[in-house]
Amino acid sequence: MTTAPHFTVADSAGDPDAVIWFAEPAGFTAVPLDALLPDPDSLASDDLRAAVEPLLRAAPDAFVRRRFIDELSQGQHLLGALREEGTVHCSIGLHRDDVGEGDTSGGPPLLSFFTVSWRSTAVASRAATAARAVSGLGAGACVEYVELPCGPVTFSEDLSLPRAVEGVPRVPLVQFRAYLPHPDCRRLAVFTLSTAAVGHREQYRAILRRIASLTSFDGPLRPAPGGRA
Repeated sequence: MTTAPHFTVADSAGDPDAVIWFAEPAGFTAVPLDALLPDPDSLASDDLRAAVEPLLRAAPDAFVRRRFIDELSQGQHLLGALREEGTVHCSIGLHRDDVGEGDTSGGPPLLSFFTVSWRSTAVASRAATAARAVSGLGAGACVEYVELPCGPVTFSEDLSLPRAVEGVPRVPLVQFRAYLPHPDCRRLAVFTLSTAAVGHREQYRAILRRIASLTSFDGPLRPAPGGRA
């Protein structure tokens, strides 16, 4: 049986200040950057405190409450660092490993992290900007240039071993990136999909390519020329 794909349109699709639109597949949950990184003494800061308060009250003791606060603080620090680097969106991907040989019940959950960031670029043609975005990558990176509905895009793929950090296991990390020059020729959108599930790199590569192929720099909900929707 063939069924039509199901799409959920987020409220951000109608944001008049948005400059890029994309669709994420099932399994990705957006991290609310604005809600988790509010300005001090703002209404958003009050909303965050109101959301956290019931969780603190439900904690069985002071140690658990302190640990929760520390974990939240560390998460805010990491998200703040991403925002300083131009990240405007991030999502956590959670999928079931159901492609193993002879596996009918599904394997362990697979985690991934998807971000959208902006970089300022020198004024140049979009094709030149896309090519230049991957020119400084290491010899081990795989790169490809393609033309998509949103314009020229370059893809890169890199496998690395993170540096040693106490208490954190060193596992290989594969990162897929798509570089999408904006039509104004002054900035570049960078999509990054990272995962430690190296054995499923083919599937994650396809996910990022699908996201890029559905990306648009024109609002999908804007009326068409002539006043027709």
